[in-house]
Amino acid sequence: MTDPPVRTIGTLHERVGPVLYRASLPNGKSVLAHLSKPLFEAKAEFADGTRVHLELTPYDFDTARITGEA
Repeated sequence: MTDPPVRTIGTLHERVGPVLYRASLPNGKSVLAHLSKPLFEAKAEFADGTRVHLELTPYDFDTARITGEA
């Protein structure tokens, strides 16, 4: 059985690649976040400073998935 993802809200700071962003968590930690598949297919783009919903696995708190705008 897999563990459920950790869900939080983060703030995007810079775009690193076509689907990659640098985001900060509420505790100040910086993570590398990528677009979820539905956002990628919708060609979503976010500006710096945008607050977004993030999902992190309970095993890796250095990367996250962007699931939508907060």
